[in-house]
Amino acid sequence: MKIEIYDPAMCCSSGLCGPSIDPVLVKMNDAVLALKKQGVEVERYNLAQQPRAFMANKTIAELLHENGKKVLPITMVSGEVMKTGEYPSYEELCRALGIEPLKKKPITLQVGG
Repeated sequence: MKIEIYDPAMCCSSGLCGPSIDPVLVKMNDAVLALKKQGVEVERYNLAQQPRAFMANKTIAELLHENGKKVLPITMVSGEVMKTGEYPSYEELCRALGIEPLKKKPITLQVGG
């Protein structure tokens, strides 16, 4: 079971940096932590830091070529495109993988505020 997330250009790998943190990215990070705890392999690629990964995947390269950066983020489950243009929820990812969602997910701690 493998999930690949092709993120738009962000300042760091999770996007959880800088003065204002997008709550959508916090939810995605929480989902990634929960899935890893369940034994799912999760890879994230950031367009700003890993452009080669986007070009190395033919499907991703074609989607970007045809639609531009608005197609990001792209989520792939087991090599198939699951969602484009927005992040899936943890529950959607669990359904796509055929696994039960954790009742109690690990939570990202936010510092500052």
